[in-house]
Amino acid sequence: MNNLRIKDMATNEKPIEKLVKFGAEKLSDAELLAIILRSGSRKMSVIETAQRILNDHPIHKGLQGLNHRHLNELTKIPGVGTVKGCQIIALTEISRRMSSEICEQKLTVDSPETVADYFMEEVRYLEKERVYALFVDSANCIIHRVLISEGSINRSLMDPRELFKEALKANAASIILVHNHPSGNPEPSDLDIIVTKKIEELGNNLGIKLHDHIIIGNGVYESFLNRGILQ
Repeated sequence: MNNLRIKDMATNEKPIEKLVKFGAEKLSDAELLAIILRSGSRKMSVIETAQRILNDHPIHKGLQGLNHRHLNELTKIPGVGTVKGCQIIALTEISRRMSSEICEQKLTVDSPETVADYFMEEVRYLEKERVYALFVDSANCIIHRVLISEGSINRSLMDPRELFKEALKANAASIILVHNHPSGNPEPSDLDIIVTKKIEELGNNLGIKLHDHIIIGNGVYESFLNRGILQ
């Protein structure tokens, strides 16, 4: 499709007309993205621009690659200015929030898999570690979630005093910790285990149980409860 403009395409091949007639599922990733972008440039059609965006990252290709793009990187792609770059960033953020919202509706504290699914799309692509806490009441309902800390690419920083301060404020009966490993490997480090056991001990002394600690990798997770690290 060498510099073929949308208006020069057959009606059944134009992305919007194709979606209306056949449904969104019949469109390619590039065609769907082209509808979001709306226009290309003088040198490339909008579909060519979309294809370039989906394949421009040196490692991460396709739709998943959009999760690895920053605005300043997107705007370096020919035909992508600040507005189109913001449209793409907004699209990926909406996708993450939709995924989290669907999981949140069925979130239960007795299912590490459900908790992992809830956080997966939000944290699996982060370049720094983040530690979240889910506060749970005596009826096993999620009261609140809070970002406890954010660290470097190699380690997260978490103050147990801040954690239990927030838990007491929420009147939580128990806590679930969640954090990501930017490497994509959810295997707990020795430090992860030491800190978790310390928090478990402090929680027992305060009457606030540490229910689980879940580490998120790239599409995979580890549960301290499932592994028997927590009582």
